[in-house]
Amino acid sequence: MVKVRILGTGCPRCQELEKMCFNVAAEYNIDADIQKVTNIDEILSYGVIQTPALVVNDEVKISGKLPTKMTLLHWLKDLK
Repeated sequence: MVKVRILGTGCPRCQELEKMCFNVAAEYNIDADIQKVTNIDEILSYGVIQTPALVVNDEVKISGKLPTKMTLLHWLKDLK
């Protein structure tokens, strides 16, 4: 199972990243534990200062922008 954390306080781009993660996981049948992290202290514990940010299996993959669908798929499938 892939551990996915979406870091953000709830802005529209954070919501879009969360939606993308759920959609890609469902579309490609990826077993993923997807959770939204909104607590500022927890977000900062990842070393992230810009949101949205995506953490896959405890590794920050992107911060401050949205990945493309294909990039997100690559990150989730490679770690499946």
